[in-house]
Amino acid sequence: MGLYRDEAIVLRTQKLGEADRIVTVLSRRHGRIRAVARGVRRTSSRFGARLEPFSHVDLQLAEGRSLHVVTQAETLDAMTMTIGADYPSYTAGTAMLEAADRLAGEDLEPAVQQFLLLVGGLRVLAAGERDPSLVLDAFLLRSLAVAGWAPSFEECARCGAPGPHRAFSAPTGGMACAACRPPGSASPAPETVRLLSALLTGDWDTAAATDARTRRESSGLVAAYLAWHLERGLRSLVHVDR
Repeated sequence: MGLYRDEAIVLRTQKLGEADRIVTVLSRRHGRIRAVARGVRRTSSRFGARLEPFSHVDLQLAEGRSLHVVTQAETLDAMTMTIGADYPSYTAGTAMLEAADRLAGEDLEPAVQQFLLLVGGLRVLAAGERDPSLVLDAFLLRSLAVAGWAPSFEECARCGAPGPHRAFSAPTGGMACAACRPPGSASPAPETVRLLSALLTGDWDTAAATDARTRRESSGLVAAYLAWHLERGLRSLVHVDR
């Protein structure tokens, strides 16, 4: 079996047999990888604690037919304990991991931008300097943009007419003018549209100045837009502290 190394974020784990785990990671150069970590559930395991969700690790893996095999794991950034100690950060981070898993594409298909977005977002959560809900929504909007589904908040998503516009439609791709507005569109407050645009572009001063009602409405639109493109919502979003 060929050996290779890559840095990765652990997305999820599941038990395998009596002592092994299947570990799903998003790596810098190889995209999503599913690998077996043998014996990591034993107390004597050399790297079991390093292969927990949120961990940023340097891995050595052996190629396999269906699952690769983790042969070494070194911690690069231990964010598991920091994020796990704060409920809002933990629930937001869990949703970020699930979204990254869903948006990464096929296994072993490079997803460098998604990887860098995830590492950056988790580091912001671990630092505890921003509202976890805002960090999550910013991550989801940017991840969708990287996947090719960038929402439009300044111009009409259908005809390109300059805004501001009052209608939001996930199937249309964002804000829509009066002529292009499809039936059933939402009518978010202007403050909500400004917040969505700020989260997508990284304008944290504008985002931090918003109130709780605006953030809740913004989160609802982000969740609807995500669910439309993924064809179903994230299971972990229901636990996020809004």
